[in-house]
Amino acid sequence: MNKRQAKISRITAEGSPWEIQEVETRGGKNKWFVNGPQSLRELFEENLSDETFFVYNGEQYTYRDIYKKASSLAYQLQRTHGVKPGDRVAICMRNYPEWPIALEAITSIGAIAVAMNAWWQSEEMEYALNLTGVTVMIADDERISRVMKLSRATDLKIISVRCGVLDFATPIESLIESNEPMPPVSINPDDDAVILFTSGSTGHPKGSVSSHRNILAALLSWEVDFLLNLNLPDSHFRMEEFFSEPANREIALLAMPLFHVNGMHAVLLSAYRQQRMIISMYKWDPEVAAEIIDREKVTTVLGTPAITGDLVEYAKRTNRNLKSLRSTGGGGAARATSQVEEIGKALENAVPFTGWGMTETNSIGTGIYGQEYVENPTSSGKCSVVLEIATVDEGGNLLPQGERGELVVRGTSVIRGYWNRPDANKESFIDDWFRTGDIAFIDELGYLFVVDRLKQLIIRGGENIGCGEVEDALLDHSAIIEACAYGVPDQRLGEAVAVSIYTDSDLADEAILQFLKSRLAQFKIPQHIRMCASQLPRVASGKIDRRCLRDMHIEELKPANSEC
Repeated sequence: MNKRQAKISRITAEGSPWEIQEVETRGGKNKWFVNGPQSLRELFEENLSDETFFVYNGEQYTYRDIYKKASSLAYQLQRTHGVKPGDRVAICMRNYPEWPIALEAITSIGAIAVAMNAWWQSEEMEYALNLTGVTVMIADDERISRVMKLSRATDLKIISVRCGVLDFATPIESLIESNEPMPPVSINPDDDAVILFTSGSTGHPKGSVSSHRNILAALLSWEVDFLLNLNLPDSHFRMEEFFSEPANREIALLAMPLFHVNGMHAVLLSAYRQQRMIISMYKWDPEVAAEIIDREKVTTVLGTPAITGDLVEYAKRTNRNLKSLRSTGGGGAARATSQVEEIGKALENAVPFTGWGMTETNSIGTGIYGQEYVENPTSSGKCSVVLEIATVDEGGNLLPQGERGELVVRGTSVIRGYWNRPDANKESFIDDWFRTGDIAFIDELGYLFVVDRLKQLIIRGGENIGCGEVEDALLDHSAIIEACAYGVPDQRLGEAVAVSIYTDSDLADEAILQFLKSRLAQFKIPQHIRMCASQLPRVASGKIDRRCLRDMHIEELKPANSEC
């Protein structure tokens, strides 16, 4: 047993707050924190306090404030909107305080919170609403205006957030101030809690279904990772004692959307047991973020490489080292090696960390922290305590350690499947192993290295974009004969969306972009368009040669351009 494994054994031993046992979950055995909360409702109720929890644009709410309002909303959802356990209730808004209020209310009465992408346009929203059978939607004015374009809108009960008076909607203010207690509901750890959307390699996004157990396993596993990285000799050390010290209290900047698994889990839900204060931004702006960090003494920022890269560049440009920052977490995509090195130089006290995870694993998977990360900047770290990782060949056979293959993962935080998509479930699982679509290898020390992607996905600023989704939208245009989407390198975002289009018409780039505005969220609209006057190249099977087109486009984006 190596030192890391020995320390894990001490932290998770019998009687510990993080004691792990194997339990039966959905027909199989998985590792579980038996002394932790058994539902999200328990998580909320066990951590009520008068500590400041959520701050937005000058508004401040304690943990007790948010729960009190959530209790009133939960009561009204049951009584006036008829929400029952298992019903789906959508949340679609910016990162307002009403977001955690809605999440607490929905999941505490056994309903399922459908976290809809606030950047989606009307057609994307319609697909998600139809897929999940949402009956009630809690949304702000911008999202409501998109929903009202749909015929489906007449079937929805809409609760409006920070809107004017709307004849067809109930303002949330009238539902969260009734001082009603949280309705009594029995919740099983394996009951469905949240649906988050993830872009697949083809077609529409899929709804990943997470149970209370899936989510809580991720949250408590992060706590174990935190204790491992403290390198303290006392095996009886309690994390809650550390965070009870005022000097150690974390203040997090919420820069990622809460409909994203990292925003919801790694920032919001992980705050409860640590009593972390969260400061929410209206939208990302590095200059505004730096002002907030300095003024409010923010200690941690978790974001995509684009977000942390923006902070590094701003600090270098302005000679502001944002010295209150103690950690800068990554997620959603790999950081450039140069950024890992520059974090410690530009941000005086900030320790970098990152990991590999997916929506389907509830954001955890592997992690790497501090000097270990600086020394291994291309690695995603070692496996979390409730999971196992491996690689497989094309036939799904497990490969020896060190061999490249498709990364697979199994364990307590892995979703049970996709909502109403048996086809996707069959494709994504080999028995209890989940196929990630990443090509990787695991070295002899247990470090994970992700080297490529099998699935046809573009990762732009931490957001997954399905190539098929972009192509489907383009092919709706009558003048476009063929379309192929792919990612090209982008210094800030990691990848930018690019397309090659075959058309025999005189079609301008601007016309294509205008056509896509009503069909795709802004972040999915191509930044680079390559027009071709002949059929796109094929591989031997007859499929469009995506890799060839991508390579040609990258070359053409260099100073010298050439025709297709």
